[in-house]
Amino acid sequence: MLIFLHGLESSGNGAKGRFFAAGYPEMLRPDFTGDLSARLARLRTVAGAAGDLVLVGSSFGGLLATVFALDCPGRVRRLVLLAPALNFPDFAPYAGGSLAVPTHLVIGRDDTVTPASDVAPIARRVFTDLRLDLVADDHLLHRVFPSLDWPSLLDRRRAFA
Repeated sequence: MLIFLHGLESSGNGAKGRFFAAGYPEMLRPDFTGDLSARLARLRTVAGAAGDLVLVGSSFGGLLATVFALDCPGRVRRLVLLAPALNFPDFAPYAGGSLAVPTHLVIGRDDTVTPASDVAPIARRVFTDLRLDLVADDHLLHRVFPSLDWPSLLDRRRAFA
């Protein structure tokens, strides 16, 4: 099951959500509101008992994906994190965890919301199977996002290149 988790002030029908709707119609793009615990409860409802999950999380959605994977590592096949908000205070209680789920993290060099200088050290501590790409973009990743190798990133059977 593929699930896109939008950012704090976005929706499943934002720019990234529309991109996935067009190219990956099987991907779920639920809307989330509230704090982290409310969003986790919603994600648990959306995912049900499914395993083999591929979670694509943007900004606060990346934080949500990471916390869900820490809570349920056997259910998550891989994570694709786009400028994840691991530097937000909401993540502090989870920052000591360790996660072996294959994770591809993309973050912009010009990101001032989730700066790579803050997020990368946290990610290197938490994820034991991490590919981190620092790209020429800002927090929204609008320049880079459409050109990412989505078929490979979303393929559960292949390792990250």
